[in-house]
Amino acid sequence: MTMSQKISIRFYKDHKVRAVWDEDNNQWWFSVLDIVGAINGQADHEKNRNYWKYLKAKLKKKQSELVSATTQLKLTAADGKKYKTDVISQANVDKLAKAIPNNQATDFLDWFTYSDNTIDGQSRKKAYTLWESNLVASRDVGKVKALQQIHAYLFGGLYDFAGKIRTKTIAKGNTLFCLAEYLHQNLKTIEQMPETTFDEIVDKYVEMNVAHPFMEGNGRSTRIWLDLIFKKRLGMCVDWSKIDKRDYLDAMIASHLDSSRIRELLRGAMTDRIDDREIFMKGIDYSYYYEQED
Repeated sequence: MTMSQKISIRFYKDHKVRAVWDEDNNQWWFSVLDIVGAINGQADHEKNRNYWKYLKAKLKKKQSELVSATTQLKLTAADGKKYKTDVISQANVDKLAKAIPNNQATDFLDWFTYSDNTIDGQSRKKAYTLWESNLVASRDVGKVKALQQIHAYLFGGLYDFAGKIRTKTIAKGNTLFCLAEYLHQNLKTIEQMPETTFDEIVDKYVEMNVAHPFMEGNGRSTRIWLDLIFKKRLGMCVDWSKIDKRDYLDAMIASHLDSSRIRELLRGAMTDRIDDREIFMKGIDYSYYYEQED
């Protein structure tokens, strides 16, 4: 079995469900322990491991084919190292969930079955393919045109306004974004901002977030745009898995007045692994996770 570096992390009620792509068989393999933890609402790795050990023994006694359907593959753990762990194919996730006597299993299966069919699910799958594309020309990375191309790529066929600068004024919570009548001029000003240092790039990112040029999908598009600028100018990118969702959202809200916190979070997550597909894939997964409603 040949494994590429294509990985995926989905989030069920803040619980990670990791997967790795099997190139030979054209399918995803999902972490058994992550599924167990998600259904049982348990974050403790050892407790999930012990539960799976108990459940596996119980299934063996019943001569369930589920046990033989599992295999072991290496997945990245919380300490950043890869360890062999039991995984199961997408076709058998349903059987595993139903073997866990927890009324949360049905809700988990609904999420697992249908989450890929949502706009976010469809858009996330498009985002994965950005790795293979040469969507944005190197000379254009910091331009508004590049951000529009990213947005159009992610949301084309999903929103009729994909890639189009909004013409209506929008707000989120207590935050009012740039008034529509001033947006185009504001975007021209942001485009001309320098991007030669870390601080300059973050300032440009913060201003683009305040502008919020699209009706929806601003955060997902702008985080990819930010990484492209970092890669071109600094030979670095963000390992988004190192930034907690709540910390990030709070920092971005605060950045309208004070960008020190988002600057600190980004600086602590910078990596030179710009050609590492796993870093890219995790970045997409976490970026979309930030947008999920609590």
